[in-house]
Amino acid sequence: MSIKPIRVGLLGLGTVGAGVFKVLARNREEIQRRAGRAIEIAAVHRRDLDAARAVVGTSARVEADPLSIIRDPSIEIVVELIGGTDIARRLVLEAIAHGKHVVTANKALLAVHGSEIFEAARQQGVMVAFEAAVAGGVPIIKALREGLSANRIEWIAGIINGTTNFILSEMRSKGLDFGVVLKEAQRLGYAEADPRTDIEGIDAAHKATIMSAIAFGVPVQFERAYVEGIGALQAADIRYAEQLGYRTKLLGLTRRRAGGIELRVHPTLIPAERLIANVEGAMNAVMVHGDAVGSTLFYGKGAGAEPTASAVVADLVDVTRLHTADPDHRVPHLAFQPGALAATPILPIDEVITAFYLRLRVADEKGVLASITRILADNDISIDAILQRPGAEGDGGRGLAGGEGKTDLIILTHDTVEGRMRAALAQMQALATVLAPIVRIRKEELP
Repeated sequence: MSIKPIRVGLLGLGTVGAGVFKVLARNREEIQRRAGRAIEIAAVHRRDLDAARAVVGTSARVEADPLSIIRDPSIEIVVELIGGTDIARRLVLEAIAHGKHVVTANKALLAVHGSEIFEAARQQGVMVAFEAAVAGGVPIIKALREGLSANRIEWIAGIINGTTNFILSEMRSKGLDFGVVLKEAQRLGYAEADPRTDIEGIDAAHKATIMSAIAFGVPVQFERAYVEGIGALQAADIRYAEQLGYRTKLLGLTRRRAGGIELRVHPTLIPAERLIANVEGAMNAVMVHGDAVGSTLFYGKGAGAEPTASAVVADLVDVTRLHTADPDHRVPHLAFQPGALAATPILPIDEVITAFYLRLRVADEKGVLASITRILADNDISIDAILQRPGAEGDGGRGLAGGEGKTDLIILTHDTVEGRMRAALAQMQALATVLAPIVRIRKEELP
């Protein structure tokens, strides 16, 4: 006796939704062989009904009202691809309340409301699958929840926003300033017309928050993440970093410490010999370090119609396989059993331990370097390397301010507590011989 197809309601038929529809149609036979039964999109929601019918034809019902799909008793899985947090939250909770399994690509929704959503799903005995929410087609969620479950994960570091990685790659390879490259990224479609979510690091922080919760068995806590974007980066610092053997990336990093968990997103210098430092363009990569496996690297396309659809459809296959399983025997949403989540605190940024790149525009006179190194020593900060340049390349040696008698002093430090560095920066900035705001970029070796 043949098994009936599992019926899916698709909320949102934009770029990713259309990709999901196409991948399911193209690979129907392979997917059915893997899932054990056919997966059928029975209904789709999009406000523009004509645009929706242009994608699905007569193969699925088209609805302007998403609730009509959620409340359809024949629909067993709801796929949420609307985005945002307000409407999406209401629809996902409504679907769970109606006993539907949920598949979503919405990282902002889960980073902000994940604890509420996962608890509602647990009470209803349904699944919420979200592989597509982090790094698009890169299967990092499944790796963290299942493939690396034997490990005590020590840290995760990820290039998890393609827009910012494209911008930084172009700044490095072409020596262009941020504003110039951003306009080019928008022209090419890599950056949105309003790119703030990407360039301010918020998108990457949503993803880092989700990975941190799975890695360390803690609730999702986006509001406690430290987030810093790339808008203030200058081409001169990217060039200096290159001369010192480092690449500059927007890194999402979460690390286990004795007193808590670091959860932060910011521009970061990474040694050029690391594989992750050589991830260019709009690609994504995530390094995971576990005590048993050591360091692993996951690499691929982090966005786009079909890469993201690949992850959504993989979730549909998983949910179809486990549809009739005892809820207590499914993989927990955050890898750890719900009752075993820890209350480990997220460390404030002043307690984070990292190394630093500093660039100081200083007067070119005797005693300046001694004053600066003394301040660092007084704050128990040790120096790894010092580089002195007459000014940023291309300014004729006259310095960024265009005057004589000024020099760029570049300092790399060893690991230190962030709070100490903040105190030292304030003291150095107060020196009369420091002529411009000090540039500070964090540095990670990722051994």
